[in-house]
Amino acid sequence: MSDRYLAFANSTAGRRLVGALGLPAPLRLERWLAGRSRPVDGALLIGGAGSLGAAVLPFANKLTDQLFAAAEGQLELPRWTAEHGPKLKALVFDASGLSRFEQLIELRNFFQPAFKGLAQCPRVVILGRAPESLKDPVAASVQRSLEGFSRSLGKEIRRGGNVQLIYVGKGAENQLEGALRFFLSPKSAYVSGQVLRLSACPVEVKDWTRPLAGKKALVTGASRGIGAAIAETLARDGAEVVLLDVPPAKDALNALAARLGGRGVALDICASDAAAQLIEALPDGIDIVVHNAGITRDKTLAKMSDAFWNSVIDVNLNAPQVLTQALLDAGTLRDNGRVVLIASISGIAGNLGQTNYATSKAGVIGLAQAWAPALGKRGITINAVAPGFIETQMTAAIPLTIREAGRRMNSMGQGGLPQDVAEAVAWFAQPSSGALTAQVLRVCGQSLLGA
Repeated sequence: MSDRYLAFANSTAGRRLVGALGLPAPLRLERWLAGRSRPVDGALLIGGAGSLGAAVLPFANKLTDQLFAAAEGQLELPRWTAEHGPKLKALVFDASGLSRFEQLIELRNFFQPAFKGLAQCPRVVILGRAPESLKDPVAASVQRSLEGFSRSLGKEIRRGGNVQLIYVGKGAENQLEGALRFFLSPKSAYVSGQVLRLSACPVEVKDWTRPLAGKKALVTGASRGIGAAIAETLARDGAEVVLLDVPPAKDALNALAARLGGRGVALDICASDAAAQLIEALPDGIDIVVHNAGITRDKTLAKMSDAFWNSVIDVNLNAPQVLTQALLDAGTLRDNGRVVLIASISGIAGNLGQTNYATSKAGVIGLAQAWAPALGKRGITINAVAPGFIETQMTAAIPLTIREAGRRMNSMGQGGLPQDVAEAVAWFAQPSSGALTAQVLRVCGQSLLGA
């Protein structure tokens, strides 16, 4: 679906008119392209005085060949200055050493000059320690304050940039490479203002060009839109894909499966025997399960029929629970597997006319949080991706004024693409993402709605 305002604002004439009238000027976001060799295409600046910056250094030259430090002699890197340094494509600030309120000024001291030298579509990651892991209440408060700073910074960065905060648990330092490969690259183009927690995990990716090599992935609702993009991205990263959708979508499903070298399964996930059929279709087991299938049946609660309510709950919430339970009970989902649920910011912020949909998507987040402890005993992680306004056939049917509001009400001033959701899913599916479970990643351009 075409965003005409975005195209106009980035045209020669449009830039002049938008600037003269003081209108929003969203920048076209850079996204990952096939053949790209490094996550960061430009200079990376590392700052802060904690212990995590040193943990980044051993693999930093795999991210980019232009490394700089904010202070003279820091990490034995050349110093960057706004006057003489190249434009910055990525910033990593180690805030893990901040433990007193007066030290918070270091955030300003690092980012104020750095923001004067940003390139287009810059990526920022702030590293800290989870507040709940600290015994000192002042240190815990200082680390918690990073959330307000990072989210506010995400709304100020502009230029198509984004800002994330990662709390790194003890022993999780070796998982930073996977996280930074995602968040410092165009794969995170439509993700901003997010807070995630890394925990210790012994599994690491062996080949970053094909991190899912040797894995088999199941994607539901895979014949078009976000589901098709997820399937394509998982296949790009080396996974063997099994694509599932309803029988009426069989032709499109099989065509996509053939193109990706995978296999299609036509199945109604709400059928009474759906679990049995699915297990039969996966005799060799599965490593990755992506519950993407979902529907909307929008009405205000006053006009909501039983059929509208029940169908949304059945497809969006009950089916993922039933199928995941069956895959576990049958041993079809292998140890150290990955389960990714597609939620929605509607499940976080609510939405007019979507009580059924918001209920189902909040329940999906609840599934991720509730299942995590039990699945963790087998090394299986379960996480949720919550998209905001994504340019799909579904959003194309929204009335124009509401559609435009959905596009503009975020820090990036535009809608996301199915690829943006797919990249987040692929990251959660990686072996190194065993460091994350029971977490929710919003892919919404830092929407103004919700937390």
